[in-house]
Amino acid sequence: MKIGVPTELFEGERRVALTPDSAKQLEKLGYQTAVQSGAGLGAGITDEAYTEAGVEILPDEAAVFAAADVVAKVRPPEPAEVDMLRDGQLLISFFYPASNEALMEQAKAKGASVIAMDMVPRISRAQKMDALSSMANIAGYRAVIEAGNNFGRFFTGQVTAAGKVPPAKVLVVGAGVAGLAAIGTSTSLGAITYAFDVRPEVAEQIESMGAEFVYLDFEEEQQDGAATGGYAAPSSPEFREKQLEKFRELAPDIDIVITTALIPNRPAPNLWTKDMVEMMKPGSVIVDLAAERGGNCDLTVPDEKIVTDNGVTIVGYTDFPSRMATQSSMLYATNIRHMMTDLTPEKDGVVNQNMEDDVIRGATIVHQGEITFPPPPPKVAAIAAKKQEKPKELTAEEKRAQEVAAFQAQTKSQVTLLAVMTVLVLGVGTVAPASFMAHFIVFVLSVFIGFQVIWNVSHSLHTPLMAVTNAISSIIILGALIQIGSSSFLITLLAAVGIFMASINIFGGFLVTRRMLAMFQKS
Repeated sequence: MKIGVPTELFEGERRVALTPDSAKQLEKLGYQTAVQSGAGLGAGITDEAYTEAGVEILPDEAAVFAAADVVAKVRPPEPAEVDMLRDGQLLISFFYPASNEALMEQAKAKGASVIAMDMVPRISRAQKMDALSSMANIAGYRAVIEAGNNFGRFFTGQVTAAGKVPPAKVLVVGAGVAGLAAIGTSTSLGAITYAFDVRPEVAEQIESMGAEFVYLDFEEEQQDGAATGGYAAPSSPEFREKQLEKFRELAPDIDIVITTALIPNRPAPNLWTKDMVEMMKPGSVIVDLAAERGGNCDLTVPDEKIVTDNGVTIVGYTDFPSRMATQSSMLYATNIRHMMTDLTPEKDGVVNQNMEDDVIRGATIVHQGEITFPPPPPKVAAIAAKKQEKPKELTAEEKRAQEVAAFQAQTKSQVTLLAVMTVLVLGVGTVAPASFMAHFIVFVLSVFIGFQVIWNVSHSLHTPLMAVTNAISSIIILGALIQIGSSSFLITLLAAVGIFMASINIFGGFLVTRRMLAMFQKS
């Protein structure tokens, strides 16, 4: 089978769905590859580079659609492109099916299958195919670069012979993939970075990257803003008012605002109002990554950069990944390659669209003459979302019965172990001398006691592994204390060394455990 990649028709789009490196990897899966002449020029990839990687160069888009069994694109297809699909052909691209129902119907009529890269389920196994995250990561990075390009000062503070330069103050609104990328880039450039998100659980991620999380004085602890798919849930009106109040408080002091708040298939929430823009200092910059869906800022103009009357620059570009076409193409082509790997389990160059697979089923929106959108929730997500049944409350009689049963089981186990030990001692005693038996009985009893002490120790203040090692060290200390009063100097010395080393192990165990537990404690 052959994978074909046409030139993107969307005006200004410079990305391409195939790179020479990804073509070599697809060849290992048994596929041939073809690309339209000039398709990679916007990303800095020449036809010669494709040819060296074994990719066939085709003259035009029609030739690609005619030759390919699988067509890979970046942007959603135009109606004219869908019209070139044929029965049994597979199209892989961004599609946004919720807002492109007519295109789905058109693909269905053609008998083609469609995999939407924007519909890849956000589960751990599918991260390597998550093109939305790949592109959002680039957009977040590029947003900071664009802000720096339009900001008249350094990001980092400097003290020079010519004077002192204060660091820039950056506020990132929304700490999804794009927001975290923006935070990382901003802090690495030396800016004082603040970040806000409606999901309080991301505060630790933000602070771990060197930024300061903006908390709200809200009674419901900033509400539970998490929703499915890794996106934030819509905020309540009360929460929104507190949010805007906090932003108005920050606006006069912030130099750069990067807004990333966007929920798929919804208009972008309005978070940075006109009065906030008017409060900002001249020379400040706002970069609105939600411009494609209306923008988080009142004054954002999609695809344009404007300067307000008070000198604030608002960047509303909608093509941030395309502005870094080489990097974007590399990541997107890798996402496509991983998708093809899952579609080709036998590595025989034949697509096996297994609709029982959570990832493939979730991303497939048209298949075998049927529209399969929306998909069912992934099994993993469905299990996680399933409400856990509360354990049944036991009556006093049932609790008593359980305690009696546990006591009987423990007694039976101990009696059985005692019987085995008795038989073992009697068996050895029939052939061993009396001098040996005295030491053997002490050995057997010490093993029994040691086993009980080590494996029954509570690890409520330890990790389980540290609990066992500390219990072993404690037994060593007890044994050494018995021997430390020996008349032999050597035995006394060895006992003292044993106590010293075991004590280090015990105290070190508590210290390590304390640090490990502190990692999971909220300040």
